[in-house]
Amino acid sequence: MLLIISWISLKEKPGEGSSCLKTEMVDSQYYLPNDIGISALDCREAFRLLSPKEQMYAHYLSRASWYGGLIVLIQTSPESANIYVLLQKMFRAQAPQQLEAAATAAGLSAEEYQAFLVYAAGLYANMGNYKSFGDTKFIPNLPKEKFKALVWESLAFKQSPGDMEALWGCCSESLYSLEDKQKQLGLGEKGISAYFSGNCCLEDAEFAQKFLDSKNLSAYNTRLFKTEIDGKRCYEVRLASAEKDNCAVEGKSEVCCGKHEFEDAVFSVKRGDYAFLMEKVCQNLEKAKDYAANDNQKRMLEEYSRSFTCGSVEAHKEGSRYWIKDKGPIVESYIGFIESYRDPFGSRGEFEGFVAVVNKAMSARFAQLVSSAEDLLPELPWPPAFEKDRFLKPDFTSLDVLTFAGSGIPAGINIPNYDDIRQTEGFKNVSLGNVLAVAYATQKDKLTFLEENDKDLYIKWKGPSFEVQVGLHELLGHGSGKLFVQDDKGKFNFDQTAVRNPETGELISSWYKGSETWDSKFSTIASSYEECRAECVGLYLCLNKEVLRIFGNEGGDAEEVVYVNWLNMVRAGLLGLEFYTPESKSWRQAHMQARFVILRVLLEAGEGLVGLKECMGADGRSDAVITLDRSKIYTVGKSAIQRFLCKLQVHKSTADVEGGRALYEGYSAVTADGTHNFLRLRETVLLRKEARKMFVQANTYIKDDAVELVEYEGSAAGLIQSFVERFPDDAEKVEAQLLEMTCMDSSCWC
Repeated sequence: MLLIISWISLKEKPGEGSSCLKTEMVDSQYYLPNDIGISALDCREAFRLLSPKEQMYAHYLSRASWYGGLIVLIQTSPESANIYVLLQKMFRAQAPQQLEAAATAAGLSAEEYQAFLVYAAGLYANMGNYKSFGDTKFIPNLPKEKFKALVWESLAFKQSPGDMEALWGCCSESLYSLEDKQKQLGLGEKGISAYFSGNCCLEDAEFAQKFLDSKNLSAYNTRLFKTEIDGKRCYEVRLASAEKDNCAVEGKSEVCCGKHEFEDAVFSVKRGDYAFLMEKVCQNLEKAKDYAANDNQKRMLEEYSRSFTCGSVEAHKEGSRYWIKDKGPIVESYIGFIESYRDPFGSRGEFEGFVAVVNKAMSARFAQLVSSAEDLLPELPWPPAFEKDRFLKPDFTSLDVLTFAGSGIPAGINIPNYDDIRQTEGFKNVSLGNVLAVAYATQKDKLTFLEENDKDLYIKWKGPSFEVQVGLHELLGHGSGKLFVQDDKGKFNFDQTAVRNPETGELISSWYKGSETWDSKFSTIASSYEECRAECVGLYLCLNKEVLRIFGNEGGDAEEVVYVNWLNMVRAGLLGLEFYTPESKSWRQAHMQARFVILRVLLEAGEGLVGLKECMGADGRSDAVITLDRSKIYTVGKSAIQRFLCKLQVHKSTADVEGGRALYEGYSAVTADGTHNFLRLRETVLLRKEARKMFVQANTYIKDDAVELVEYEGSAAGLIQSFVERFPDDAEKVEAQLLEMTCMDSSCWC
């Protein structure tokens, strides 16, 4: 493992004003390198082509998204909001270029000041001090005393020394701490999670889920806090909402606020989590409604606003239904508590909001794929009974992102995540074109673990192959497969006397009942398992010549796309080892766990399909090379994915948690025995890893009744400045509210 000398401070001793410092060997995965890639997302041309009305609509949706995105600070870690406010105060008083003089006066070298800027940019880009992709903590790559000296030399400190010293006192220790539990997000002793109070463990999460299911209450927009009163367990379920009162709203049974006796515990359901930010979101959604293009958009925004006002997931579902009906909008958006990757239990959604403009040329290809979907779905390797009764043709568009507020920006999305809606009413797919353009640009000298003769092919065909994989993954991966359900009234959505397990030939004996969902049943493995299923669909169907033709790939070009797509997947499986934590035997990133599982499946297929060998690099350090025999993709490879994909779907369809967990966790195991020493390979992967890129996004302003777009340079300073200018009218109030929310939670993290 590559170990870098870095500085970590010891705790301050009582009565001392400064920390005693020592050097420790710090794993490079816990800080961001000074040369990390930072790119500006180009959306100027897409925004320019919008009408004035569409620009206004995009502006107010962006404002709603940015305010809501701040919620992620509260969701990520107890200290994230404090660090954010500290940095905002410093940079609002002095731009990065101006603060450099204070850094020099504080004794920072140029490299140390750059490390400070990179840390600040990383906190903004990830909306917290844990990486959005991998959930690992990152700390500043400069001594704690140098950081403190810079704070004390800053204009913000000189203007308000008491406030700045208090802020530093609140966050300085946790800002640098790399105690085992604080190295990654997790539940109980496995890590930090702000979705739960610090005394919660997996058993508490499971017990709370039973309560939520009994009340038909979704966990998506909740957090859980545990106390003990007179020896009795007491849980507080906080619903995200602008309103703080806890009476019933509009007679909706799912907003069951108040106290509830449940088994041997008491649950208290309260509204008002993130109230200030939720109110700002609602205010901007109301303004956006005045510029909506049609009734579906208006009704969608009304339901979102109702959801965020009273904490109703049902209202958000209703808004999502109108969103699905809004076919082919020029300005596309979605907002709310969406992805559950970072909840250690897998049921609570992280807030995100995006606003983007349709790329018509690329969207035409995706529309062709949608038109072909009904012909492609029967090719998937499970019996017809395991596929949805009717394919609900979704929108599938390529978008240029204007705004993506949250902890990170994906390459593609399939939403909504409500399975009951996706199964019977539909969904949408989006591919984020301007993100793909910069995120997956690859330099040959930074390509790891490939043979030299594969590198040029990889660079040339990575973009086209990933475009195909994203399309298949989102549309026919997440969009395929049926869940067998018996509803509250006892009605089945399948013939329980006829549907048989294709593996055993026996009638299926398990299914989803009542309010059970995919997330609530498969909980901790649900996200990664589903990503694996979708990735396998992409690999399997990219072998179809019609699919390749839709994306403009025929003949020899098509074969190169297939080869690089499969090669990229097996390489990604090896790279995925970065996101495994040996100490807790846990994975920190759903997609990378999924890709490692696929690598294991293809290695197990044998016959020389995939080769993986350890070696010594030209630099004298440990290395590895992964190879793929292209002549065996259509035979050995296809058969292996076919068998595995069928198993994944059968377990998912039948709510077979025990079987699905055994299958998936078996392939997820990172061991040192057998043919490959994956624990040792993990050390090599960490040695040669490249930091994930960060994106700089634009801002919009209204001037003289028109919307202006302001873009920033692709640098740490540019990313910082974009956030400094993001809340021009009420920055101090926003920061005060963030501190108040953090203060309310502070007693829960001990």
